[in-house]
Amino acid sequence: MAPPLFSLSDIVLTFGGDPLLSGASLEVREGARIALVGRNGSGKSTFLKIAAGLVEADQGDRTVRSGVTFRYLEQDPDFTSFPSAEAVVADGLGPLDDPADIGRLLGALDIDPAASPAPMSGGEKRKVAIARALAPRPEVLLLDEPTNHLDLETILWLEGELKRRRGALVVISHDRRFLENLTTETVWLDRGTTRRLGKGFGAFEAWRDTVFEEEELAAHKLDRQIAREEDWLRYGVTARRKRNVRRLANLHDLRRQASERRGPQGSVDLAVSEAESSGKLVIEAKGLSFSYGERPIVAGLDLKVARGDRVGVIGPNGAGKTTLLNLLLGTQDPDQGTIRHGTKLEIVALDQERGALREDIRLMDALTEGRGDQITIGGKPRHALSYLKDFLFSPEQARQPVAALSGGERGRLALAIALAKPSNLLVLDEPTNDLDLETLDVLEEALSDYQGTLLLVSHDRDFLDRVVTSTLTPVPEEQPGRWREYPGGYDDMVRQRGFAVAPSDESPARPAKAKPAPAKRKPSGKLSFKDKHALETLPARMEELERMIAEHGLALGDPDLFTRDPDAFSRAQKGLTEAQAELEAAEEQWLELEMKREELEG
Repeated sequence: MAPPLFSLSDIVLTFGGDPLLSGASLEVREGARIALVGRNGSGKSTFLKIAAGLVEADQGDRTVRSGVTFRYLEQDPDFTSFPSAEAVVADGLGPLDDPADIGRLLGALDIDPAASPAPMSGGEKRKVAIARALAPRPEVLLLDEPTNHLDLETILWLEGELKRRRGALVVISHDRRFLENLTTETVWLDRGTTRRLGKGFGAFEAWRDTVFEEEELAAHKLDRQIAREEDWLRYGVTARRKRNVRRLANLHDLRRQASERRGPQGSVDLAVSEAESSGKLVIEAKGLSFSYGERPIVAGLDLKVARGDRVGVIGPNGAGKTTLLNLLLGTQDPDQGTIRHGTKLEIVALDQERGALREDIRLMDALTEGRGDQITIGGKPRHALSYLKDFLFSPEQARQPVAALSGGERGRLALAIALAKPSNLLVLDEPTNDLDLETLDVLEEALSDYQGTLLLVSHDRDFLDRVVTSTLTPVPEEQPGRWREYPGGYDDMVRQRGFAVAPSDESPARPAKAKPAPAKRKPSGKLSFKDKHALETLPARMEELERMIAEHGLALGDPDLFTRDPDAFSRAQKGLTEAQAELEAAEEQWLELEMKREELEG
C-alpha cells in the first residue's frame, strides 16, 4: 500500500489552561474525502491549520509525502493588498499550474476578474478564495467552512466541482447535506483527541450518539466501583495490611480517573421568548412589485402569511431575498402593490450581517442593552450570565467586548439576543452561518416549539427541510422578478419544480437537477415541526382527496361524457389518477408519521 499523502500523529497544542489538542491524529490517503467534525471551540480550524503547515504544534509529528501539493481555504481571508480578483487567484498558482483555470473558475463563480477585493461582500470574498484554492488543482484540499455566505446555486456548483476532482479532501462544514454528498470518511475531534469513522458524514451522528451512550455507561460503572471501595475504606477490616494498602492505592487511582474524566462539551440550551399571539393574518401582499433601476426584484407578488406559518426564502445571491423581507416587513416601500399586517404583531429580526452587534461593548451589555445584569425570558427575570451560559459563553467572556468573539461566537450571541426578545413573528436571515452542527440541532428544536410565525432565509437544505412548511423562491424562467411559493421544504420544492435554484440574471451557472434525498439522521426524540404540521393537516387533505375522487368517478360514470365532451372526459380521467396517487402517498405518509409519533412517545 502506498504511504499516505500526509499524516498528523499525537498532536498536542495548548493555548493556556487545558490543552486544545491532546493527542489528535489524522491520516489522508489518495482520493480520501474526509469530514472533520466537532463542536465550536473544539479546535477544528486550528487542527486544519496544523495540517496546512500554518501553525506549529507543541508536540506531535506532521509527515508529508515528497512533492505533495496543498491548498488551504481559511474562513476569513484578507485580500486587501491585491488589486484584483484575478491577481488573488494568480498569486496562488505554482510555476507548473495552468493559468487558464483562473478565468473559468471566476466566471463560474460570477466574479469579475478585474474587480477589487477590498469592497467585496463576505460571499464574494469567499468565492475568490475558493477559486484561489481550486485553480492549482492541488493533491490535498483543506477547506474550512467553504459554504459560509454562499448561496444555494454556488454550493451546488461547488459540490459538483469537488466531486469531479481526484485529489484528497478534508472539509469542515456545518452544512449537513454538503458533507453527506461529498465525504466517505469522518474524523471527529472531541475533547482534544480524534476518532475515525470509516464512513461518510451520513453515518456520523448515530455513531457519535452510541459513543456518548457507551461513555455514560462506563462512567456509571466507575462511579459504582468508587462507591464500593469507599464503603470498604470506611467499614472494612484492617487485617492483611499489605493487601489493604494496595487496595487503597487502587481507590486513589479510580478517583484520579474520575477527576480526569472529560464529558462531552456543553450543549447550547435555546428557547424562543414568545409574545402574545398575533392575529390570524400576519402578512398579506397584493401585487407587490419593486425594481432597482431597470432590474425587477419582485414582480406582482401575491402572498398571504397566516399565524404559525413557517416560510423559507431561498435563491441565489442578488435575487433580492433580503429586499423581499424588507418589503414584507414594511421597512422598504414597494413601487407598486400593497402590504397589510395583522394585529398584535411583535417582530424580532436577525439580520445576515449581525449589524446590530456593536464591537466596543461587553457581551452582557449587548444582551441587556446596558440595563444592568437582568433580562426577562418568558415573563420571568433571569441573570444575564446564566442566560449567556446556555449559549456556551463563560462568565469571563460575558465581560469581554464583542470585538473579541470569533465568527461562530458572534452568531451565537446574535441568536441569544434575538431569541431573548418576545416575538410572535421571527425573521431570521441566514441564522445557520458559523454555527456548529449541535447548535443547529438545538435551534431546530427551539423553532419547532415556537408557536409564532417564522420567515427564514437560509442556504442550508437540511435545515430548511426540517423547519419550514413552505418555500418561497424566485422563478425568473417564468418572468424576471417573479416569486413562487411551494408547499414543503427544499426537497419538496425540488420535486415540484424539477430542479433546485434558478441562476440569477448575471450568473452563467446552470441549476442543478433534483437528486434523491439523503438518508435522514437519527431522530432527536421528538417530532419536527414539519412532521407535527403534516400529522395535523394530512387527515383534512385525505378527506378532500376522497371527495375529489368521488366527483371524478361520478363524472366518468356518465356513459355519454366521452362522446359529448372528450376534453372533460380526459380531465376527469387525469384528475382521478392524480388524486388516487396523491391519496395513496398521503395515507402512507400519515401512517409512517403516526408510527414514528407512537415510537417516540414510548
